[in-house]
Amino acid sequence: MSEEKQRHGCLSAWLVLLMVCNSLVAIAYLIATAEAGQHFLNVPRWTPPVLAAGAIVNVICAYALWHWKKWGFYGFIATAALAFVINLKIGAGIFQALLGLAGLAILIGVLNIGEEHKGWTQLE
Repeated sequence: MSEEKQRHGCLSAWLVLLMVCNSLVAIAYLIATAEAGQHFLNVPRWTPPVLAAGAIVNVICAYALWHWKKWGFYGFIATAALAFVINLKIGAGIFQALLGLAGLAILIGVLNIGEEHKGWTQLE
């Protein structure tokens, strides 16, 4: 008989936070798309919609991780890399661009905490 998968509380909380915050970020970027020409003169017009799409992909990836799909983690790596490149392209400093990788670092951490409830080893 196979044992049912159990998620560590920190992983559960982080995935829920990722889904909620990335949903809000996507909405904010979509609103910013409409105002990009008026308020964000130094940011190319393509930036907000691309970042909105990345946030939507993050919601999908967090949902996949909630359902134990390893591809969700790799999706987070892809969107973090994309955001890092975009941040550098629009003139953010290296520190700010690296700070954007903090969410991925936290995800790696919470996937690897807990003895028998470690998330990483339970992903399919």
